[in-house]
Amino acid sequence: MTWSEMQPLLSQACWDTLYMVGWSTLIAVVVGLPLGILLVLTDRGGLLHNAVLNKVIGQVVNIVRSMPFIILMVALMSFTRWIVGTTIGRDAAIVPLAVGAIPFFARLVETSVREVDGGLVEAVQSMGGNTWTVVRKVLVPESLPSLISATTTTVVAIIGYTAMAGTVGAGGLGDLAIRYGYQRFESQMMWIIVAILAVAIAVVQFAGDSGARVLHRRAGKGGEPFRFRKRAAFLPGGPVTATPGKTG
Repeated sequence: MTWSEMQPLLSQACWDTLYMVGWSTLIAVVVGLPLGILLVLTDRGGLLHNAVLNKVIGQVVNIVRSMPFIILMVALMSFTRWIVGTTIGRDAAIVPLAVGAIPFFARLVETSVREVDGGLVEAVQSMGGNTWTVVRKVLVPESLPSLISATTTTVVAIIGYTAMAGTVGAGGLGDLAIRYGYQRFESQMMWIIVAILAVAIAVVQFAGDSGARVLHRRAGKGGEPFRFRKRAAFLPGGPVTATPGKTG
């Protein structure tokens, strides 16, 4: 197969992969972020401590995470057909991609949020801040560098998932690799797709790492007490008097 024959196929496959990764990442972040925060809030010692709810959410997350993605796609075919009306194509692939990525991202969010200094939470509560205020003013801003890294890891995982989704006719680079690189023995096409995926993952990883480093540097220059007082000015009760590093 010549380059002129491969080029339009690769262009469409790259666009399909970008489409699937973009929408799946968006859904995973929108659903996985509050889910991960809820796992922290409902855990023992959390602001919304609820052992039953935490156990149920945790078990659901663990079950979905434990399933190999290729099996998850097959298991969700009926659900996918109900959502988009078909099980073939890039739109259909978004459903299992998002379902597989949501618990993955939620666990990363949970780990990131747990790293936030408990003294900041106590300080906001001492000023009359409610749970929503704690989440919006402390948990999310303070864990933002880690959340950027978590999003980067999730995008990289979804790119790998899209390659597997090609085995069931989802489209994209994975589908092209199966149909031409494997079934038609076009080894040149296969290696080009491998190179494209490697470059895509490297670019995503570099962008995510750079963003996280920038946020860490800004945090280091501003200092935790300064950044906390700046946000606390918008809370009821005025500037905080508690020491942010104090954990009680």
